[in-house]
Amino acid sequence: MEDLSMAFLPLSHIFERTWSFYMMHKGVVNVLLENPREVIDELPKVNPTLMCAVPRFFEKTYEGIQAEYDKWSGSKQKIFDWSIKTGHKRAAYKSKSEDCPAGLRLKFGIADKLVLKKLRGIFGGSMRSIPCSGAAIRPELLRFFHATGLFVNYGYGATETTATVSCFKLDTYDFDSCGTVMPEVQVKIGDKGEIMIKGGTVFQGYYNKPEATAKALVDGWYKTGDEGHLLPNGDIVMSDRIRDLFKTSGGKYVSPQKIELLLGQNKFIEQIIVFGDNRKYISALIVPSFENLQGETGKMGIPTNKPEELIKLDAISEFFQKEIDGSQEILAPYEKVVKFTLLPEAFSVENKSLTSTLKIRRKIIAEQFKSEIDNMY
Repeated sequence: MEDLSMAFLPLSHIFERTWSFYMMHKGVVNVLLENPREVIDELPKVNPTLMCAVPRFFEKTYEGIQAEYDKWSGSKQKIFDWSIKTGHKRAAYKSKSEDCPAGLRLKFGIADKLVLKKLRGIFGGSMRSIPCSGAAIRPELLRFFHATGLFVNYGYGATETTATVSCFKLDTYDFDSCGTVMPEVQVKIGDKGEIMIKGGTVFQGYYNKPEATAKALVDGWYKTGDEGHLLPNGDIVMSDRIRDLFKTSGGKYVSPQKIELLLGQNKFIEQIIVFGDNRKYISALIVPSFENLQGETGKMGIPTNKPEELIKLDAISEFFQKEIDGSQEILAPYEKVVKFTLLPEAFSVENKSLTSTLKIRRKIIAEQFKSEIDNMY
C-alpha cells in the first residue's frame, strides 16, 4: 500500500510545514484538512498511513475513548481492560526490538480482534506512523496508544531548530524519553540543565531582533529554555520549561507544567493554566469540559447546560473543588492549587490565548484575566 498523509495542523506550525515539505519531497499525496476540528470525522474517510500530530490531539482522543468506556457494562469494560493490558505487554517487547513469546502473540491476536483493531479504526485503520511533538505528553498516554498497535513517534524540537531534534527510532525507543538525537544534530546540557542544540537545522537568528538572537545563540549553540538531560544511550529527556518555572512568595520553586499535566488528566477539565509567581499560593484558571460535565449536572438537578451560567453555580464550584483535591493528592503542599476560577470559553488561537502551535500564551492570558487572577489572592 502506498503511503498517504493527512495534514490538519496549521501550516504556520513548523512541524506541519516541514512535514508537508517532506511529503512533497518523497512524492507522497498529502491531504490538507481545512478545519482541524473535523479531524476525527475525516480520518476514516481519508484513511491515511501517516500524519503528524501534537499531544493535545491524543489527549482529546483518549478522553473520547474514556467517555465511551464509562457507558459500557462491567463485562465489556473487563474485555477492554484485558485487551489494553495485553497490548501493553506486546508494546514493551516491541520498544526493545525483542520477539514476543508465542503465548503473548496469540493473546494479542485475540485482543486485536476484540478491541484494539477497532481503536485503530478511529485513525482510519491503515495508520503506519504518527510523528508527535510540540509539547510534553504523559508517558502513560503514549503507552496507551502504543498498546493499541499504533506507532506514535514522539519527539522533541522547536521552531528554531526547524522542528525535529530527536524522535523514536522504529525499532528501539524509551517511552520516558523524547527519543534519539537526529543525525548531524548535536545536543549538550548547559547551565541549570538547559538543553542546547547545534547543527545545520538551527536557525541563524530572529528577524530584526539582535538582542534576542544574542541571548538565544551562543557560539552556534541554541539555548532552548528547556530543562532536561541525556540518557546513557544518548536519548533526550525534556523535563521542564525553565522559562515557565516560578517562585512563590514562600521561596518555593514550582513547575506549572507539572501541575497542569496532572490536573489536565481529569476528564472534567478541558484546559488549565496555573499561577503563583511571587504569590503565597497556587491559583488556576480552568476551562471545564462542558460536554463531560453534562452527565453530572443532570445528577445534580441543574436545569441549564449553558457554560456562562454553570460556572457561576456554587454546586459546580464545589464539584470541581472535590475533583481537584482528589487529583492533586500526590503534589507537595506548596504545589497544590488552593483557589481556582472557572471560565466559559476555551483558550484558542482565535482569542489569542494559544499560539499557532497550540501552546498556552501565559503572559497574554495573565494580562487578559488579571482581575480574575488578582481576585483569587
